[in-house]
Amino acid sequence: MDLNDTPEQAAYRAEVRAWLEQNAVHAPATRGRGDEQEAVAAHRAWQRRLAEAGYVGVTWPAEHGGQGKGPLHQVVVNQEIARAGVPGILDAIGVGMLGPTLIAHGSDEQKQRYLAPMLHGDEVWCQLFSEPAAGSDLAGIQTRARQEPDGSWRLSGQKVWTTNAQFAAYGLLLARTDPDAHKHKGLTMFVVPMDAEGVTIRPLRQISGEPEFNEVFFDDVKLAPDAAVGPVNGGWGVALTTLMFERLTIGAGSEGMGYRADRFAAAIASDPVAAKDPEVRARFGALATELLALRFTGYRLLTAISRGQIPGPEAGMGKITAVNGAIAAGDLIADVLGPEALDPDSEWSYLISFLPGLKSAGGTEEILRNTVGERVLGLPPEPRLDKGVPFSELRAKERQEVAS
Repeated sequence: MDLNDTPEQAAYRAEVRAWLEQNAVHAPATRGRGDEQEAVAAHRAWQRRLAEAGYVGVTWPAEHGGQGKGPLHQVVVNQEIARAGVPGILDAIGVGMLGPTLIAHGSDEQKQRYLAPMLHGDEVWCQLFSEPAAGSDLAGIQTRARQEPDGSWRLSGQKVWTTNAQFAAYGLLLARTDPDAHKHKGLTMFVVPMDAEGVTIRPLRQISGEPEFNEVFFDDVKLAPDAAVGPVNGGWGVALTTLMFERLTIGAGSEGMGYRADRFAAAIASDPVAAKDPEVRARFGALATELLALRFTGYRLLTAISRGQIPGPEAGMGKITAVNGAIAAGDLIADVLGPEALDPDSEWSYLISFLPGLKSAGGTEEILRNTVGERVLGLPPEPRLDKGVPFSELRAKERQEVAS
């Protein structure tokens, strides 16, 4: 692989860099502690400015407001944003994961209504998948949607670990619409207005002090007949599209999140004694190797995408490697810098406290390793009780297995 820019990519990089140099003064501070409403408003305005310049949704089709460019152009934008030291977009979940899902599965009316406001940050989105009893086993969700005689839907249930729900305008929600079907078959995806009557949002404060996650309750929420995205009872396939982009975003985008070996090296080198310690050097060497390997794995994924291929479940390993490598780096920096690393004003405090929660985002490590083992390496699947069993009978079957 030639990792150098082509002449066209080099010209595009120069264009992006020049724009960022001229507009960086308008960039907000990196999100963190402080007044959330002010921070969100500033970040929303920054996303709008980026979108107007053509640097949001770079790979989205032009007919949906994107630039219709290849994935390497998006990499160039991400790299230049990181180089400029300014934040990326506010709604990475919407633009990176839910927008592509709507493009792939939504109706023409849904695309026309939702994509442009999403792209410009006018309407932020959240992902309503996980539940208290169904996290990484997403097909085990119990939130129900029943269709009324007039074609509308009634939604009841609970979601949890929902990022950005507190200021989202819409959510993409997976619900069970046929409890008598197998658990992967009776699901449907819906667009849910977050200000609808019956929607209650409660923040979950993390160890970092920030309430980025939320639990969301749906009490007989009425949805319009056209709220379903994709086929009714075919929501599992729609959800897999979202999950693929989620794992690809976390894994291949780790450097854009600041999980870079050179950044961690600079922090360790600030202590001359620690920098010469053989144990510190060995620990850093191990995590740096993983993060560098992840960079080139990301290049392979981008190559596949640029050739029209769809990334497979192997993208889950990128997510595992990115998060574990960054956690190891945070632990090492904390050992080297001591309590200073956890000072609220330290650049490391938020990263160290935020990362443990990211282990569950996009599927826990255990679930992702099982997926890679079965679908990539061809290993035998684990025994399962739910094959061929209607979802409504699963609990009874589980109780029988436990009793026996």
